Amino acid sequence: MRILVSGASVAGPVLAYWLTRHGFSVTVVERAPTLRRTGGHAVDLFRPAVDISEKMGVLPRVEARATGTNRLTVHREGARRPVRADLSKIFGGASERHVEIMRDDLSEIYYDATRDDVEYVFGDSITAIRPDGEVRFENAAPRRFDLVVGADGLHSNVRRLVFGEDSRAEAFIGAYFGVLTLPDVTGLDGELVIHVGVGRTAGMYGARHLGEARVLFLFRSERELDCHHHDVPRQKELLRGAFAGLHTDVDGWLGELDRTPAFYFDSITQLRMDTWSRGRATLVGDAGYCPGPAVGGSTSLAVVGAYVLAGELARAGGDHERAFPAYERVMAQHVHGSRAVALGAAKTLIPTSRLGVWGLAQGARLISALPAGPSRALVRLTTQSARFHNSVTVEDYLSSSAASGDRGGFADKSGGLGAA
Repeated sequence: MRILVSGASVAGPVLAYWLTRHGFSVTVVERAPTLRRTGGHAVDLFRPAVDISEKMGVLPRVEARATGTNRLTVHREGARRPVRADLSKIFGGASERHVEIMRDDLSEIYYDATRDDVEYVFGDSITAIRPDGEVRFENAAPRRFDLVVGADGLHSNVRRLVFGEDSRAEAFIGAYFGVLTLPDVTGLDGELVIHVGVGRTAGMYGARHLGEARVLFLFRSERELDCHHHDVPRQKELLRGAFAGLHTDVDGWLGELDRTPAFYFDSITQLRMDTWSRGRATLVGDAGYCPGPAVGGSTSLAVVGAYVLAGELARAGGDHERAFPAYERVMAQHVHGSRAVALGAAKTLIPTSRLGVWGLAQGARLISALPAGPSRALVRLTTQSARFHNSVTVEDYLSSSAASGDRGGFADKSGGLGAA
């Protein structure tokens, strides 16, 4: 059975790995000409995604590429002295198993785990998906696949092609974020430095294996701004306007905008679709249920979603009419919970009042000052995301499919479709 996956970032390679383990033939198409290897911005893997990575045999590499960030310095706008905190206590209290890693490093690790068993096609994109399984591309000749999966992010091409007008189920949650790369001129060594004001937060951090730093900008906006997600000059203009006068450090970071080798900007938007599947196509990760970039645990959600989708397809013997609804049922609670987590995290990370700014700094100080036991309890009592992410469980699909005798036996519901 042939399955086409669009997108080679995180969800795509994870899905390809597990589909291959279950006996499917997988092709991954990626618009970018090569795998992105610039490091990306930092993302979080919580317990379920860490467990899945361990099952894939890549956890040692993931942990070796962890950012190593363990100290936090918070500068409040208008305050004379910064607040310093122990991030290891905060992370340790927030999740039983947690790894922070640069997104592109994670993508490379997952890609390396699959490249020998999966066909990767770089520098191409899907232009049409027919009901009979024929797929057309910008560059390659048409081919036929039994199923198509969009793992191509919030601005998913597959979602647009399959769902049309119904694909625009985006809910702006009142904020934007940007990331830029700059030389690690301050010699960051495991430290995250943030500047917080009402409606805006900027922070710089590094990674122990990279010779450069990242700056993350988060700011609130009551309305969606007039800015296309490919209009980089306009995006930089918006950042300069939003963060002017916050602090001299931030002014210096903004001064690197026109020299940075890597820049990313987008709205913090949730995707709220009633279903992620139609016909032979389905969506995984941000393409189907993005809870909000930078605030909703979307990377962990993507890893779990890819694992579940592959498992349900295996359990159904490749019958998408059974597998897709089962996949959506399993993921529904996780998806809805992630949306709620994102809304709460946005309010905390981008305070709406001076009291909120003070609370963010003092909360970090208090957790850091307490012994490990009480600090862990305080984090769990006050952090919605910690309670949610630690409550998620996933099934061992390999064991269950082997026990039921399904592994390796897949019904062909396509009428014999193969490569054209």
